[in-house]
Amino acid sequence: MLALLIIPSIRTLSFNVWFGSLATGLSFAFVALGVYISFRILDFPDLTIDGSFPLGAAIAAVMIMAGFNPYLTLPAAFLAGALAGMVTARIATGLGIHSLLASILTTTALISINLRIMGRSNIPLLNEATIFTPFAAPFQEWLESWGGETLLRLANSLLVILLVGALVIVVKLLFDWLMRTEWGLSLRATGDNPQMIRALGTDTNKMILLGLALSNGLVGLSGAIFAQYQGFADVGMGVGLIIAGLAAVIVGQTLFRPKGIAAATTAVILGMILYRIVIAAALNIKIPLLGGNVFRIGAQDVKLATAVLVLIALWFTRMQKKKRKSQNHVTH
Repeated sequence: MLALLIIPSIRTLSFNVWFGSLATGLSFAFVALGVYISFRILDFPDLTIDGSFPLGAAIAAVMIMAGFNPYLTLPAAFLAGALAGMVTARIATGLGIHSLLASILTTTALISINLRIMGRSNIPLLNEATIFTPFAAPFQEWLESWGGETLLRLANSLLVILLVGALVIVVKLLFDWLMRTEWGLSLRATGDNPQMIRALGTDTNKMILLGLALSNGLVGLSGAIFAQYQGFADVGMGVGLIIAGLAAVIVGQTLFRPKGIAAATTAVILGMILYRIVIAAALNIKIPLLGGNVFRIGAQDVKLATAVLVLIALWFTRMQKKKRKSQNHVTH
């Protein structure tokens, strides 16, 4: 039923919405990779993502307002997110606290830390130089005078797609290479079979520390990019982000069934883009009601729609596993 409503809605999306969804999906691609590292590779349920994303945005906003080069905000946001991930890892491995509770504690602390960094709950960046400004500024006046606000938004989305898309490809290729190194294989083994990798002399606590640092570093990087794309940083912009990340991972792996690390990272990135398109389509749904009224899904319903999407994807994945088990049982 939900698919019957969403698919026609996707076909009616405007070019602006299509490009906007693609730009947003690419901005969140690093979140999908971060969730993939913690949940799939490390098998570590990490909710720190909800705090490290606004942390990256806060670092970027404060640095830009202080006059720093916007491009310096990206490594700074990565390092800040990595530090948050390392704190979660140390709480979990050093103090013996359950991974879920450790990440909740870090996320809770990050709410106050982010407010302390920003000095207020929201920092607007609309009139500030960002990583996109050098490419957009030469054409802005011409686009405004010739095509108006609609063409300007379309051009901005296209610019984000090209720049962030190129960065996503570079980071993805580096990550794929890293996962094929001895260190990457040890990281993957830490999640798959920690007893075996410990028996081989690898410190699994150290691998979890570095893995969560990489995961949350990517999320912090995503926060910095998204803040500059949207034109603001807000202390609450990471609320429920873990569900969006899980949706991307589950949808990508369910639809594409990747084999190997390179295919898996591609799948989760495409999953995030598809997730953003589905959300945009859901916001475009109009359901006629009695009395001539029309029901619309509003922005306040996005989290609910995301939760439903994740539940459907999980149910579909479970049904597929049951089907494969029954087929294998019949074969043998």
